[in-house]
Amino acid sequence: MWKKYVIPAAIGAAAAATAVKAALYTPKKKDFGAATEEKVDAKRAQEHLSKAISIPTISYPDKADIDFTQFEKFHAFLEEAFPLIHKNLKKEVVQEASLIYHWKGTRDDLDPIALLAHQDVVPISAGTEQDWTHEPFSGHNDGEFIWGRGALDMKNHLIGVMDAVETLLEEGFQPERDVYLLFGQDEEVVASEEGGAKNIMKTLKERGIHLDCVLDEGGAIIPVNVKGILNNKELVGVGIAEKGYTDFEITVTAKGGHSSQPPVHSGLGELANVIKDLENHQFKAELLPFVKELFSNLGRNCTYPARLLMCNLNLLYPALKFGMTKIPFTACLVRTTTAVTMAQGSPAANVLPQKASVTVNFRQMPGTTVKDVEDHIRKVCRNKDIEVKVLKAKEASKFSPTDSRAFKIIEELCMQDNKDSIVAPYLVMGGTDACYYEPICDNIYRYAPYKVSVGLLRCTHGTDERIPVDAIAPAVAFFKRYIRKASAE
Repeated sequence: MWKKYVIPAAIGAAAAATAVKAALYTPKKKDFGAATEEKVDAKRAQEHLSKAISIPTISYPDKADIDFTQFEKFHAFLEEAFPLIHKNLKKEVVQEASLIYHWKGTRDDLDPIALLAHQDVVPISAGTEQDWTHEPFSGHNDGEFIWGRGALDMKNHLIGVMDAVETLLEEGFQPERDVYLLFGQDEEVVASEEGGAKNIMKTLKERGIHLDCVLDEGGAIIPVNVKGILNNKELVGVGIAEKGYTDFEITVTAKGGHSSQPPVHSGLGELANVIKDLENHQFKAELLPFVKELFSNLGRNCTYPARLLMCNLNLLYPALKFGMTKIPFTACLVRTTTAVTMAQGSPAANVLPQKASVTVNFRQMPGTTVKDVEDHIRKVCRNKDIEVKVLKAKEASKFSPTDSRAFKIIEELCMQDNKDSIVAPYLVMGGTDACYYEPICDNIYRYAPYKVSVGLLRCTHGTDERIPVDAIAPAVAFFKRYIRKASAE
């Protein structure tokens, strides 16, 4: 008789245990106190950003296409806008236009810190100039937004850093550690062989400089409000690594000839099978620790009903991983991605191609090398006679630790600004200059302290790129606090 009560009792006990677990599954208690008040001249910072945007420092893969006089104008603007920086910091120009600013600290026994930004922006897509609400290089300030190329990527960051340092100098602040401001010239040229950031790093390395930490562009402050699940939170993503970038050209050779006498499959037909093989055999997905930490931090901040599910994430990881692979936005967090982007065949419609090629862009997860990608291509493609050639490549970065002094400083400052912040490490999908500093730094973080909606972030590199005016002053205040704390012992 008693046996019929066993299963219901066990289910009841499990439900009760889950309810208790969910009730205790809350954000880890950390009392960071309140943020220190920082003086910021908001109007001046806005004017500086508008002027910076108005100078079209556009970079191109071919240096012959770059107008370096615009970079010279930008440097002249920086000298005029930030006189104390140019009086108190040592400035160097590396390569054609990359900049090093060195702020000497009071102690030589501590490793320096570095704040990164890039001066260049991407071009405006031909034919879209008239689609902009305001001219793309106007820097127009309508009181709500500052408009123009570079407003989000990343003259906002560069100007924020410069305004922070200028204000600290006005206040008589002197860092203990040396502070470097490192501004590359061609970050937007992906995997550049002789990029500005790479040459800045080489310059520092030759001088025997090892950096305590690097702060570059990356995550932002994203308002999150999912009714009944995540109410009025702010997700602060701190990039602790970035994916690699590789373009492969894959070529199939065929006999060619006149299109009036075609074979069953032309060279392009054979190439179509290569494309299908690549798209049908994606890289294996894996939930790396940063993904688990991200979902854990989100889960702990959910409302109670949702926490009943989120507190048992470890049991749901297989389903979570499977689900993430089905959504492009999340699939890129769990695997190396494969994107077939370009194809070439014969030079004329009535000529069969003797060679047909496709360009495939891969974004490698950390731990997956360019060689691993080539091996994957040769393994999954049935046609073993293909030619595989690397056109451009950059290896994925290493992971930086989340228990370092620098990461804890970023977390502390974000939580002081807003106790409802969800600070979580994440993987940067695109590329940054930060990866080039791995030979001289172990603690590299990618975070831009600007509160921006997901919708606005989609304007980056696109039409009507713009930044909220009210996001500018808080970012300058963050950089001031960060420099104060990170440059101390």
